[in-house]
Amino acid sequence: MPVTSWQSLHDGWFLTAVAGPEIPDPVAAARVPATVPGCVHTDLLAADLIPDPYLDDNELRLSWIGHTDWCYETTFGWAGDDGADRVELVCAGLDTVATITLNDVEIGRTANMHRGYRFDVRELLRVGDNVLRIRFDSAHRYAQEQRERLGDRPAAYSDPFNFIRKMACNFGWDWGPSLVTAGIWQEIGLRTWRTARLADVRPLVTVTGREGRVEVRVEVDRADGDSGAEPLTVRATVAGVAAEMVLPPGQRVAELTLAVADPDLWWPRGYGEQPRYPLDVTLHAGERELDRWQRRIGFRSVRLDTAPDEYGSAFTIVVNDLPIFARGVNWIPDDCFPHRVTRERYAQRLGQACEANVNFLRIWGGGRYESEDFYDLADELGLLVGQDFLFSCAAYPEEEPFLGEVRAEATEQVTRLASHPSLVLWFGNNENIWGWHDWGWQEQLAGRTWGAGYYFELLPGIVADVDPTRPYWPGSPWSGRHDVHPNESGYGSMHIWTVWNQLDYVHYRDYLPRFVAEFGYQGPAAYATIRRAISDERLVVDSPAMAHRQKAEGGGEKLARGLAAHLPAPRDFDDWHYLTQVNQARATSLGIEHMRSYRPICMGSVVWQLNDCWPVTSWAAVDGDGRRKPLWYALRRAYADRLLTVQPRDDGLALVAVNDGGDPWTGRVDVTRLTLTGEPRAKTSIELAVPPYSSMTWPLPADVGSSDEPRAELLLADPGDAGDRTFWFFAEDHELAYPPAGYDATVEPLPDGVRVRVTARTVLRDLVLAPDRLDPAAVVDEALVTLLPGESTTFTVRSAQRLDPAALTARPVLRCVNDMVPDTAAHR
Repeated sequence: MPVTSWQSLHDGWFLTAVAGPEIPDPVAAARVPATVPGCVHTDLLAADLIPDPYLDDNELRLSWIGHTDWCYETTFGWAGDDGADRVELVCAGLDTVATITLNDVEIGRTANMHRGYRFDVRELLRVGDNVLRIRFDSAHRYAQEQRERLGDRPAAYSDPFNFIRKMACNFGWDWGPSLVTAGIWQEIGLRTWRTARLADVRPLVTVTGREGRVEVRVEVDRADGDSGAEPLTVRATVAGVAAEMVLPPGQRVAELTLAVADPDLWWPRGYGEQPRYPLDVTLHAGERELDRWQRRIGFRSVRLDTAPDEYGSAFTIVVNDLPIFARGVNWIPDDCFPHRVTRERYAQRLGQACEANVNFLRIWGGGRYESEDFYDLADELGLLVGQDFLFSCAAYPEEEPFLGEVRAEATEQVTRLASHPSLVLWFGNNENIWGWHDWGWQEQLAGRTWGAGYYFELLPGIVADVDPTRPYWPGSPWSGRHDVHPNESGYGSMHIWTVWNQLDYVHYRDYLPRFVAEFGYQGPAAYATIRRAISDERLVVDSPAMAHRQKAEGGGEKLARGLAAHLPAPRDFDDWHYLTQVNQARATSLGIEHMRSYRPICMGSVVWQLNDCWPVTSWAAVDGDGRRKPLWYALRRAYADRLLTVQPRDDGLALVAVNDGGDPWTGRVDVTRLTLTGEPRAKTSIELAVPPYSSMTWPLPADVGSSDEPRAELLLADPGDAGDRTFWFFAEDHELAYPPAGYDATVEPLPDGVRVRVTARTVLRDLVLAPDRLDPAAVVDEALVTLLPGESTTFTVRSAQRLDPAALTARPVLRCVNDMVPDTAAHR
């Protein structure tokens, strides 16, 4: 066994407030039991000293926490080092401005949430009890002091989040609360070792032809320093192949190469399997094993195709020499308090991504470098990941101490994540190059640094040196050229926010991008999530409580503008809630289908966003309580391997079939122009023959693709059993001559819920069943179903409660758009 040992220091902690401007008396007098890993907010919450910051407007009354200095303290036993050469205090994550003392001796200071630290404490430990204290100074105060010292820099928000190496969204975002945390947020403990240890292990995996290569770079720490007199041996094994290297006295770096013949390749989900091979690296002194490192790796190649072409230049992720269309979503921290996101919660959230046919996640630059659990699950599930370096929506200073901190942080994180096949792309920042060009920064900066040195020099240099197997892109958006605007649609990655901020969502069709790394449309959280978060007796659209759930500037007005362009005017909260969720789903689906219809010119559609960190009205498909909004069901259809979509083209409507599967898509599609009552008016049939990983377009005949009665007709494209059908309506819902919604519904009990069968007597547009209104734990398998007269659909609801059949089959639980038509209440 290795002659290293680990003593966890997660127990016995207490938290006290040290100094601050508005500390409540009960907190000032308290010695609060603390959980490690954890943070101040959750410790105070567990002690019942603060209200839940996610409920009502409690967030506003808790800002004092981020302006307060805090001290964590524990007493732990130490039995002695048993002849060890080193005993190190290892801090995987301290949030953020910390002073560490052991037995009243200061051993170090930190100011970076995004890196780990270790301190040699062997001479300070004593047999018996030892006292460890970590004081956290106010992140607000530290950042403000740095801003005053270095000169202000423009940012999306007023708080100085760009003057501290900390999760930027802790300071509030247009979807998140301002909850500035402090605490020991990752593992902490004592590492005891003799002679030497493995300091860093970085496996670089490449595939050429039928051979996989693993280049393992190992850095060791020697107890007797760089001039250590003892030779060491490093050994590595993978897939039955072994290599070793002897480090002579004084040498600290070993590089070993393992060549594996014909390995099973790791593929993105939907393209193949995800085999992984255990890689073992051990360190020896003679016959003694000193240390061991183990990971599972995947053999795959990845490159970024940015070749110039007639449209500009490509932006295509290529895995194992196969171009991949990124059916993507953006990922933000799943909780404002990241220690609460367990492996089980990651598995649920990434599972929801997979079930929605997502194959790519972009980790946004205002959060964190995601955890080992996140990346291990992504490896297992075949999800591709693009990781932002942590810079977002602001100009960042490049002076010290930030330059050194960024260098150390980036080197550590690139090394840490090198073993994960899911990681396929590094982005230098989120929107900062765009901001420098378009948001008035140049005048405000007056020559001060803003981050360019990071994005164009430091970070690409670190990636090239530490992990050259993965592509790096200076920012998102970024065109790839300094002489082309950073958000130019024909080049590189782009973000489309003019639609949400200024235009109707049909204007997504104005863009022909190469890769869209952000676009999206807002909608409220699930009803049960809102009801849990707001204690008002009655929910009201424009109440202060609902306004607190809308963090985007002008968000309420933008939602109203979007509804007015397409849907009937809501009469009450229930109407508003349903219609805004439907509009979110439609807007995002329209954007995705447009992007996918132009494959291979466009090779990425990355929706903002998959998840939320708290209960809020936002762009997310899964809300802050983990409930799936109608948008999630829309993503599942729009991101299906086989997509059938009707698209406007220069000469009229066209049918587009997109095949992201590995087999040809064949079959017949019947495209029929119908009245709203289901009577056929014109029809054409198209024989599909779509090769793998491609799209094909068929212009529709004029008699099918146009209507003299747009208020009374629609198009249906039906591939039978060969895929999902799709509709096209010739007019907006508020213009259509809808009949009052008529249907029959039956409820059949199941062992773990009910089955609801709905049979349409009239057209039913975007039928949604929301069982969480009756049981907050209930889930349903489908949403946004459109039926023609005489057609039926079945919803399967999972619930441990007995659900009232009458409530389950009527408004507001069961809704469709045309139940807004008068007299709909008499649908039965």
